[in-house]
Amino acid sequence: MLTPTAYGLAIVLDLLVLFIGARFLVQPRAAATGYGVPAKPDGDAAAYLEIKGLRDAVLGVMGLALLAFAGATAAAWFMLTVALVPLGDTLIVLRHGGTKAVAFGIHFATAALVLVSAGLLFAA
Repeated sequence: MLTPTAYGLAIVLDLLVLFIGARFLVQPRAAATGYGVPAKPDGDAAAYLEIKGLRDAVLGVMGLALLAFAGATAAAWFMLTVALVPLGDTLIVLRHGGTKAVAFGIHFATAALVLVSAGLLFAA
């Protein structure tokens, strides 16, 4: 029972981050608002939002590839290290005027869920 749960949660999280990345590539300003720090309409913010989108999409694909081709232990180490991203996002949102609800309710909660996923994969 543990193995399907571990793989299932990891797959859902990887697909979610892939979706988030795609949204930042297709609708960067709307995605930034959902992230918790809206982008200003002027300047080159769109380029940086697309960079974030590419980063997230690649992390999602990498997680799926590790699950498919390297197994639970490699995927667990990946999840453990990639949890730094939503932890960093928490700080970025707080530092740039986003709400605590978004910082902790979305980003910090995501980091915690990714760490749970890592623990389940280590145990599988």
